[in-house]
Amino acid sequence: MTIKYTKDHEWVRVEGDVGTVGVSDHAQHQLGDVVFVELPDVGRQLAQGKEAAVVESVKAASDVFAPVSGEVIEANAELENDPSLVNAGAETTGWFFKLRLSNPAELDGLMDEAAYKAFVEGQA
Repeated sequence: MTIKYTKDHEWVRVEGDVGTVGVSDHAQHQLGDVVFVELPDVGRQLAQGKEAAVVESVKAASDVFAPVSGEVIEANAELENDPSLVNAGAETTGWFFKLRLSNPAELDGLMDEAAYKAFVEGQA
């Protein structure tokens, strides 16, 4: 299992050829209370760096970008019923969608946890 992060504060946890995607704990802190999440449809093809979902909080609405390319194979329906799951567990129960990776080599361009922490601290 590998977890990688983007500079846009998404994470992807890879198991085999399936990636689970969400926003980082840092991002949910910046957003504040999440009140709405729009998820991609199952079967949708996503391209790395392109819009995949929308998250709306009491502060703002933000796009969530695909950290890697692939086909959406599952969306977290529980988020649509309870968007606060993003705040409760951004990197666990608050995942957004799962996709089947079409180009695993894209993971090489993302940050590991240590690099992401350094990136976030550099923004402070």
